[in-house]
Parts: sequence; C-alpha cells; structure tokens
Amino acid sequence: MKKGERRKQELLRIAYRMFVEKGYENTSIDEIIAEAGIAKGTYYYYFESKEATLEAVIDMMIEEEVGRAKEILAASLPIPQKLVSVIYSLRPAQGEQGIVNALNVKENIVMHEKVNRRIVEEAVPLLTEIVKEGISQGMLSCNNIEERVKMLLIISQHTFDDGDFSDRDVEVYIDMVEKTFGAEAGTMNFIRELISGGQRSE
Repeated sequence: MKKGERRKQELLRIAYRMFVEKGYENTSIDEIIAEAGIAKGTYYYYFESKEATLEAVIDMMIEEEVGRAKEILAASLPIPQKLVSVIYSLRPAQGEQGIVNALNVKENIVMHEKVNRRIVEEAVPLLTEIVKEGISQGMLSCNNIEERVKMLLIISQHTFDDGDFSDRDVEVYIDMVEKTFGAEAGTMNFIRELISGGQRSE
C-alpha cells in the first residue's frame, strides 16, 4: 500500500472510531484532524467534506461486511444457516448504529439510498450462489433466483435495520423466506434465535 493510501486509511480509522464513540453529529473535522496530528490541508486533500468522510467510512464498513459474508460462504454450514447468516453479516455491528443513524437524516437521504443499493449489489451474487447450492442438494426449489434474493434483501433491510420489529414480524419473515425459496416449513425456524437479541416492539 502506498504512503498516501495508508494515510487515507489511517484517517478513515480515526473517523470511524470517533463516529462510533461520539456519534457522527458530535464529531467535528477539527477533532479528526487533531486526533490524526495532520494539517487541515492534508485532511481536505483526501476528503472534501465531513459527509465525504462519512461515505468513505461506510464504504469501509461495507467492504468488511462483505469480507465476513465471503468467509461464511466458504464455511461448512447447512444451506439455510449459510443463507441467513450471510444476510445478517451484511448488517452493521451494534456499536456502529450511531454511524448508520447519520444516514437517516434528511440531508443524507441520497447517500442512504446509495449505500442500500451497494449492499444489495454486493450481496445478490453471494446469496444466489448459496440458493443454487441449496437447489442442487434438493433443499430449496425456486426459479428467478436473483430477483427473489434481491426482494429478500430489501425486505430484510426495511424490517430489521432499525431494530423496531415484533415477534409477529419475525414469524411472517420466516414464513416468507421458506416460501420464497421453496424450503420445507420449519427449515428457517432458527432465525428466531439468530435475531433474538434485536430490539423488538410489542
């Protein structure tokens, strides 16, 4: 890695840590610069604004999530667990919620949509591979795999990303996943345990 790229990655790591610890809104560019021990001009050489830094930090988070998803893809797991585990590996960690919340403000709506599209683009090929493997093993049965996977990802994002879901939501989600991929009833019941730590509404 070249020196300039290494410096940029160091700045991203500092910004990431400060966004997690203090929140995006409570972190200033001056604080990032002071923590990095660099001149303001150096910062602006790499990032034109705080929003650009946020986008780069989120890109870094997505790359790490995709890395975890690929590790799961290569693991010796039953097809249902592998399918759902890849979906959940592409969600931010609990400590990163403050960064994700910054995407929910009106000013960052375009960035939010861009992030969601990128996650879907990265995930669809991985999940399609798992579904095809499940079909070859006789565990799943469906057509239009990429379209089904894409719809599942979108529904997962809107249902679970903010942690505001009920037990009934989980029941319907499990039923939907099983029917979407032609799995036997009960195949995806383990999803309840996987998301049991989430914040649910009554």
